[in-house]
Amino acid sequence: MPISETEFAITRTLNARRELVWRDWTEEKELAEWLPSTPLETISFDVREGGRYRYTMVNSENGEEYHTGGVFLDVVLFERLVFTWGYPNDPIENSPVVTLTLTAHGDRTEMIFRLRGFAGHPGDEYVYDGWSDALNNIVKKYT
Repeated sequence: MPISETEFAITRTLNARRELVWRDWTEEKELAEWLPSTPLETISFDVREGGRYRYTMVNSENGEEYHTGGVFLDVVLFERLVFTWGYPNDPIENSPVVTLTLTAHGDRTEMIFRLRGFAGHPGDEYVYDGWSDALNNIVKKYT
């Protein structure tokens, strides 16, 4: 659901414990399984406050590469990840920020993905739809 012109959130409920969903976001091999067109060898994660991450998505039709990366701003084990999102070497102060919140509900997990600093809305065929599709891949993993 859109929040403002430069912020949106997407919520999913997964049939998986929070620790498993956390791994999907913090371990390279797991990320490569759900993030579309992202070869494992292009992923690098240092999941700690101040740590950096980067990955490269490859357009399967034309081979064009999209380099993405940022800095982890806040890491609360199994509960919350906050990180900048953009080009790998973008200054922190100019980058959109993702806040991922994981809430345990027994053996299920509510995952809230919030992107601040970048507009998106359902049907945009761009950022919102791209993230929505990627998050659906995590849901499918546990169905």
